[in-house]
Amino acid sequence: MTSGEDMVVSQYLSFRLGEEEYAVQILRVKEIIAYTPITKVPGMPPVVLGVINLRGKVVPVVSLAAKFALEARPITKWSCIVVVEADMDGERTSVGLLADAVSQVLELSRQDIEPPPAFGTQVHVDYLEGLGRTEGGFVLLLELDRLLSVAEMLAVARAADETPHPSHSGSEGSGGEHSGKAEAGAPEHG
Repeated sequence: MTSGEDMVVSQYLSFRLGEEEYAVQILRVKEIIAYTPITKVPGMPPVVLGVINLRGKVVPVVSLAAKFALEARPITKWSCIVVVEADMDGERTSVGLLADAVSQVLELSRQDIEPPPAFGTQVHVDYLEGLGRTEGGFVLLLELDRLLSVAEMLAVARAADETPHPSHSGSEGSGGEHSGKAEAGAPEHG
């Protein structure tokens, strides 16, 4: 027997990142806009692509693909920015999420939502509200406040700073081949 509480339906906006489908609570979505050029801001964590001007308001844009270590995808005519509200340090803040495409609005009851899986997804379990069961399989339900917290963004920035740069690894024993890139910016002596 199911209780009335189990039958309460919540709506989620689903969107695609690569081959995966994700969703956020629709009440947190302010709007969906077509992809617009993003202004890069120096010193931001790698997952923050930059900012956009949304009717005179500066809105940071986050790449969830980068945050989840998914392969970068080209911008297409389906690419869009889902503007959501997240609680950042106790303040409601508008943040854009770069998506490959918006899919649909899902209606899920509590019975349709499974606990987050402990394995099998590239998304850290703390970032998930759960797995939404749909006719086509499952969709990952994102917990925006944890996913977009200031502390989380700072941790990502620190991790990126500590990651060795590709130009410093794997070059030993390559048979003496040299790209010449290191010398390109060096001053000429003569």
